[in-house]
Amino acid sequence: MLGYVNRPGRFPIEVADMRLTDLLANAGGVAAGGAEVMVLSGTRNGQPYRVEIDLPGIFAPGGRGQDLLVQNGDVLWVDRAPIVYIYGEVQRPGALRLERGMTLMQSLAAGGGLNLRGTEKGIRVHRKGADGKVQVLQPPMDEVLKDGDVVYVRESLF
Repeated sequence: MLGYVNRPGRFPIEVADMRLTDLLANAGGVAAGGAEVMVLSGTRNGQPYRVEIDLPGIFAPGGRGQDLLVQNGDVLWVDRAPIVYIYGEVQRPGALRLERGMTLMQSLAAGGGLNLRGTEKGIRVHRKGADGKVQVLQPPMDEVLKDGDVVYVRESLF
């Protein structure tokens, strides 16, 4: 168990049918800054094996099949949770955990909303494109944000 878990380290396979959730429980669960997606890597039938597992999906109806059996030598990695940044004329600027499907409006609400000098017309989202260059967007309030987005709220001129 590596990454954002409460007790990372090596854990013995205690039973023949030990599953991901058993291993995660042994590691104390996902830490506060951990993501909802885990990566299991190892070897199956002599071939490299890697699969991404959606942790909430395991507990959804019909998701028990994603709770894979753990084998000797497997590594389970929990990455950091996705983050967006908000600054400018907001009540609480800073980094925010990006929840699934979080929109621009929801990120502003999580930042305490606009302060008295902020304006909705001055909201920009800075997003790194596939080419590595930062794009400046003026999306609608229902736009879904992505990991690493930077939301800037400009000052109203009036």
